[in-house]
Amino acid sequence: MAIAHTGASMRYGMNQEKMSEVVYKAHLAGETPSAVTHEFKIIQDTNSRCQKNTLSFVLSPTVEDGKKLSVKKLKELTDRFVKQMKLQQHQAMAFVHRDKQHLHVHLYVNRIGFDGKAYNDSYIGKHSQMAAEKVAKDMHLTTAREVQQAKQQSLLHIRALIKQQHLKTLQTRPKTVDQYIKRMQKQGVKVIPVINKSKQLQGFRFTYKSHNLKGSAVHREMSGGKILQAISYNNAKGLKLSKENTLKIVNQTVTLNANLAASIAKKVAKHVIKKAIDTGIGIGY
Repeated sequence: MAIAHTGASMRYGMNQEKMSEVVYKAHLAGETPSAVTHEFKIIQDTNSRCQKNTLSFVLSPTVEDGKKLSVKKLKELTDRFVKQMKLQQHQAMAFVHRDKQHLHVHLYVNRIGFDGKAYNDSYIGKHSQMAAEKVAKDMHLTTAREVQQAKQQSLLHIRALIKQQHLKTLQTRPKTVDQYIKRMQKQGVKVIPVINKSKQLQGFRFTYKSHNLKGSAVHREMSGGKILQAISYNNAKGLKLSKENTLKIVNQTVTLNANLAASIAKKVAKHVIKKAIDTGIGIGY
């Protein structure tokens, strides 16, 4: 992206607390943030119309790839990226930060070229993603797309597992939301009621290991309304709501919106009528 605060960015890039190290430098003589910023400014002053005149990129190899990338390889990675973006004729400096497990490179490029023209940053986010993807493939590194695909595959498994535990828990016929929450906890899934500032129940989130998903993202049958309806079926008269449509959940009094409360009552009424018909209650011969 294009930024205006070149000096602050350079100081951040060279931050020794982040175990920084220069891995790439082009068309620059300076070594300090102030010197490099000054060199950028000399060129930037040739184009007074452009205010956001520095381009900032972050190159993030996977944790495993980062462990095997030497400074030489990081320089190659950055150089390839700069060429893919057609920025090799612009002043640039890049620093690797090793203060976290996930190594990453901060690259700063002067948006103003030596001809005084500003680099066109239209769709720069999309172009930089494509460039990074190409560089990763060429250097036999894991691409962002491969990482995303692996995450999605893992998420499918997690969603299926949470839904399975949900169905198992409903089979035990919990009669209150608290019972449902406790029984899901025993299955290894933490259920978190989502309550807004008005103390109104919005739904439920489900936590399993490092994953935290809202109910509807797990499955459409796991929205807040669907879960409350399922629990209501286990009671002869449904969930015990007050006249104000409030309900106690984990020692908190929460409110259900009128539509949800009416929907639960309607579903339960249908269930009770069907049960009466099925068992012959109230039917004369």
